Amino acid sequence: MSKKDAKPEMLDLFSALPPGFVDNPLTKSVRASAQQIWAAGLGAFAKAGGSGKMFESLVNEGLKLQQKTQSTAQEKIGSVADELGAKARKQWSQLESLFEQRVQQALNSMGMPTVTEVRELRAQLDALSADVAALKGNKPAAKPATKKAAAKPAAKKAAPAKKAKPVAKAAAKKSASTS
Repeated sequence: MSKKDAKPEMLDLFSALPPGFVDNPLTKSVRASAQQIWAAGLGAFAKAGGSGKMFESLVNEGLKLQQKTQSTAQEKIGSVADELGAKARKQWSQLESLFEQRVQQALNSMGMPTVTEVRELRAQLDALSADVAALKGNKPAAKPATKKAAAKPAAKKAAPAKKAKPVAKAAAKKSASTS
């Protein structure tokens, strides 16, 4: 493949990139650094005279440098990731707290009792239930119920008696008017 054939492929490669990507200052800087590194590698190879031992030692040193750089980068990335994770957890905690406060405000505005108020009411209800049970233990509960039951039939019997009197008066009036 000749250099003329490689140029159109490179142009096609760059044309596929988003607009402004190739002309971006950061991209230009990275490309310039990559070209310098490539040129340094070619220069080192030329000074070595193309001998196998020198080339192998340069490759080994380059691999060692690459491993060292990668481990340093991973350490930094790990520490940055830990910091970001801690910040994210803190932000999430604050968001949860804010959400709980807003929900509590909405419930309070609607008159809903808080958990503490419900617990206090439950304790009061339990105390009152115990008091009522104690009072029922001292006085039989059947007596008040029988008094009410006895009072109701008496009231029902009284009501028909009232109705009977007007009928009797009407019958007396009829008999008085016919005589």
